Amino acid sequence: MSSTIGTLYKVSTFGESHGKAVGAIVDGCPANLQLTEADIQPQLTRRRPGQSDMTTPRDEADQVIILSGTENGKTMGTPIGLMVNNRDQRPGDYGEMSNVPRPSHADYTYQMKYGNRASSGGGRSSARETIGRVAAGAIAEKWLSEQFGTKITSWVSSVGDIDARDLSLEGITREQVDANIIRCPDESAAAKMIELVTATRDRKDSVGGILTCVAEHIPVGLGEPVFERMEAKLAQAMLSIPATKGFEIGSGFSGARMFGSQHNDPFELKADGRLGTVTNFSGGVQGGISNGEPLVFRIAFKPPATIGLAQETSTFDGESTVLEAKGRHDPCVVPRAVPIVETMTALVLMDFVLRQAYRNS
Repeated sequence: MSSTIGTLYKVSTFGESHGKAVGAIVDGCPANLQLTEADIQPQLTRRRPGQSDMTTPRDEADQVIILSGTENGKTMGTPIGLMVNNRDQRPGDYGEMSNVPRPSHADYTYQMKYGNRASSGGGRSSARETIGRVAAGAIAEKWLSEQFGTKITSWVSSVGDIDARDLSLEGITREQVDANIIRCPDESAAAKMIELVTATRDRKDSVGGILTCVAEHIPVGLGEPVFERMEAKLAQAMLSIPATKGFEIGSGFSGARMFGSQHNDPFELKADGRLGTVTNFSGGVQGGISNGEPLVFRIAFKPPATIGLAQETSTFDGESTVLEAKGRHDPCVVPRAVPIVETMTALVLMDFVLRQAYRNS
């Protein structure tokens, strides 16, 4: 099983949804970064369950513990161990599903691949695995912010068929994103999204959505063509998040409907004296390399697979059955996915920065 991401900033996650703990080992973090649990906790708190009736009611504080790699509040350049205990474990909620592969879930594929699986909560395929990524990415965010002033902000730009207006050029802040429970800074669209998710939850169904992410103050020259282009590694990172089904950067699929004369990004001398582009249809990447403009991309999330509605399906033995899932599940995952997308972006950028520094050394 592949549980590691990164080349120089290397992160390995561990743990299952209803096991004793989840976490990560971070190898490659530079020494002398001021770091305590308080630097990591805010993003984990934004990701945690039970924040509102838009999310699963599973009650987890998700308090991170730094096990290794720091002394006197500073990183030592050695592996950083991060752990979050699972306190609200209820594997019994999944007892009746032990012989039923849940529709559109990972039960069947894990069983076929490994000959075994975690029958409670999805194990490694659960979104609870992302806790380790978020903790490791929060460290990368802090380092990037201190070195370059990097700012990474994601928000909900679509739920079902409700779209927010394009906010990618408006300098959105995390405070604006967190101002409502659906994490959409367009207040008019947010109200409609909340109404849709509430109605969906009440009928025991689920709904998907789209996140937009903007990363600003990115150094020019990040990305390793041809097979590890910036957009390729971002896509890999985003599509490794549970429930993701699509990724596009810059103009994305809409760019396929444009002419080159409309889509090209002309250069100009910026007020700060650097060369930059007038428009940003490229999404901050040209030739697989960051060009200094904001990275702008979107990620599509499917409706959560586990729903309370009765579904006709089959057992592993091929017998017809009806499944009515119990347990605690999100009717829409996109609000809680916001910090996951931000921290996964930081992991990609941190690794590229370190690789570029090695190249230039």
